[in-house]
Amino acid sequence: MKEKKNDMEDVTKEDINSTDQKCDSDGINEKDDCKDKVLENETDENQISGEPKDEAEELIKSYEKTIDDLKDENLKLKNESEALKDRLTRNMAEYDNYRKRTAKEKEGIYTDACEDILKNILPVLDNLERAISVEGNVEDLKKGVEMTMKQFSSALEKLNVEEINTDDGFDPNFHNAVMHIDDDSYDKNQVVEVFQKGYKRGEKVLRYSMVKVAN
Repeated sequence: MKEKKNDMEDVTKEDINSTDQKCDSDGINEKDDCKDKVLENETDENQISGEPKDEAEELIKSYEKTIDDLKDENLKLKNESEALKDRLTRNMAEYDNYRKRTAKEKEGIYTDACEDILKNILPVLDNLERAISVEGNVEDLKKGVEMTMKQFSSALEKLNVEEINTDDGFDPNFHNAVMHIDDDSYDKNQVVEVFQKGYKRGEKVLRYSMVKVAN
């Protein structure tokens, strides 16, 4: 009991009266023991009550920092999204302009190509019209047609258009065989007859030769 009394010397009278009331309300007769227990409980509560408060403040600060970081990240992603959207819009506009420009250029190229061809073909048509309008015999008309054909061939030559050769035998790359005969007097795959002449420009076939092939 002496040790307990020494421990209680630092306790104020007000604290002692408070503990007396607690002990009386609990119906405890040994007031010294009761006072010790009450004071010990209050001391423990005071020591513990500070720790959760500090932890809560640290946790709140941590959450606030996380929220700020997320806001910064969200702003960064938003700016990147806007930049990508703007770039996509510009690319689409550039592609649309390129498509329109290409279509216009293609149309211009086609028109220029037709112009070059017609410049060489129209004189042939002029001569055919003159041949029909001229009065004369059949021989004169025939000569006029032959001259027009030569002029037409010259026009095709200027356009780098040439007649497909059939003297070297049948070639499926240039000839279209519409008839086939078996005749020992002809070589194998020999072109016997040409129903319609074919023409090409370089390696591009403009029209396949329509032929009859033997063996």
